[in-house]
Amino acid sequence: MGKRSTKENKNIYFQSRENAGLTRAQASELMEYISESKIEKIENNSTLPQPEDVLAMADAYKNPRLCNYYCANECRIGQEHVPEVQITGLPEITLGILSSLNTLDKYKERLIEITEDGKITDDELPDFVKIQDRLDKISVTVEALKLWINNTIIAGELDEEKLKKLRESLR
Repeated sequence: MGKRSTKENKNIYFQSRENAGLTRAQASELMEYISESKIEKIENNSTLPQPEDVLAMADAYKNPRLCNYYCANECRIGQEHVPEVQITGLPEITLGILSSLNTLDKYKERLIEITEDGKITDDELPDFVKIQDRLDKISVTVEALKLWINNTIIAGELDEEKLKKLRESLR
């Protein structure tokens, strides 16, 4: 394992590589097509990574959160459409989903009223925005659950093959 940098304000790519215990040379070797100098430029914020770079780093560093971070913060489309997801523990994720679903349950009838005519009037708009906000929160929580699952697989605490087979059996 290489010497840890004393640099302050390390970006997420720098931190992820160090957390994986890799030098730039080792990371470059793992990713094959990304040179040490490109890794350095990405880590020093002198160049933005390309989506393929982020996928390779997420895989090499065993950090699937890099993909969400990139989409939410560096991709022009994602900045508008992809929220950044924070990974928490399974209990917090589950409680977040249940809380959001319970709140949404209260708005179910109102959503039907608002949408039954295919139009949203000015007086319906505030309630529609509240419902949309709740749905967005559910979406973010579901993405947090997906990241948690990926991290759990990487840590060897969940069998990916069993998970895939079970998913396929539900289709």
